Amino acid sequence: MGEEDARIRERELTDPPIRDAATVIVLRDADTAPRVLMGQRGASAAFMPNKFVFPGGAVDPVDTTVPLAHPLAPGCAARLCAEADPALAPALVAAGIRELWEETGLILGRPGSWESPAPRGWRGFSETGHLPSAEGLHFIFRAITPPGRPRRFDARFFLVEAEAVANDLDNFSRAEDELGLLQWIPLTEVRRFNLPFITEVVLAEVAGLLGSGLSPASVPFFDNRSPRSSFARLR
Repeated sequence: MGEEDARIRERELTDPPIRDAATVIVLRDADTAPRVLMGQRGASAAFMPNKFVFPGGAVDPVDTTVPLAHPLAPGCAARLCAEADPALAPALVAAGIRELWEETGLILGRPGSWESPAPRGWRGFSETGHLPSAEGLHFIFRAITPPGRPRRFDARFFLVEAEAVANDLDNFSRAEDELGLLQWIPLTEVRRFNLPFITEVVLAEVAGLLGSGLSPASVPFFDNRSPRSSFARLR
């Protein structure tokens, strides 16, 4: 085994596990002056400190048990499950909706009652009188965190227009404190902020979709499961 192969093997053994994750990009005023909702991670965060990011996070086990009032569109679901268990798709959608709620206080859901008590992590959402809904969500991007990072995620990015949000778009009073400086940032100004590289790439994809339609014909996939990165498109 050569020196480079040995380093690769050592990194594979010491890197944290890759966790499934979901991110939600909320797009406002798409036809006039497009803006996206972002917030800043704390300076002491282990992953991407001080960076401006979209709401999102890892899938929790309870996300597999949450009922969706409206499923993800079939084409999106098929791409989402490429190389994955089909049962993962609704859990990813639920995780994205939960993270949006926790980090911003915004609700992607339909009015409705839960048939059984909501699990921990979903109780605040259920108390609003809504069931989570994937209506209007578009799966537009997938990226796996490269090796050597303190956290690694297999992140799926969902785009949704702000009209799908069930409550006040400017009221973040129910947000938890994971993200600071929550704000609607014009796409024309967003690159002035401190962004992760992958976020810049996703924003370019969003800008392209504004011209071609928000439901993409294929989804970019940055695959960093191994030290040798690859790029594909999920069709």
